Amino acid sequence: MGLHDMEHKTEIKRIAIIGPESTGKSKLAQELAVSYYTEWVPEYARFYLDRLDRDYQEADLLEIAKAQLTWEDDRAASADKYLFCDTNLIVLKIWSHDKYGRTDPWILDQIAQRKYDFYLLSDIDIPWTDDPQREHPYRRKEFFNIYLNYLKSNQLPYGIVKGIEDDRLACAIKLLQNI
Repeated sequence: MGLHDMEHKTEIKRIAIIGPESTGKSKLAQELAVSYYTEWVPEYARFYLDRLDRDYQEADLLEIAKAQLTWEDDRAASADKYLFCDTNLIVLKIWSHDKYGRTDPWILDQIAQRKYDFYLLSDIDIPWTDDPQREHPYRRKEFFNIYLNYLKSNQLPYGIVKGIEDDRLACAIKLLQNI
């Protein structure tokens, strides 16, 4: 695509899907991308942790953050109208703060700089699915409230995605009609 073509390419809307563990974020990102004929960005942490031959450490979160943004920018180049992000650095901030009591300044700087057009906050109304990377099956409500309070206190545009199976996707699509 030449420079002239890029000037005329419609600006994509970045949609971040955030929320507690095991709330269907990855599936929703994929389904939305299919529904809107566009790209989605997988959660890099899952890829990274699957290949780690030790327990993760605080420094790993910075590596995950950098790679997540690289993946996002790569997918944005071929997205059409929307880019659905299965997580963003707010998730890493909350994860880091919970686990280590702090967040790397680079991550905080990127959160401040990088803007998303809308956030889909995934509700905890679907059953927990056990997974070796998931740590807090009994803290989903607590984490949901942390995400909700973060979105509200930072005055970020968001909607809460509820429902199971097709209802969850329909809810997300309805929320996106308002942006």
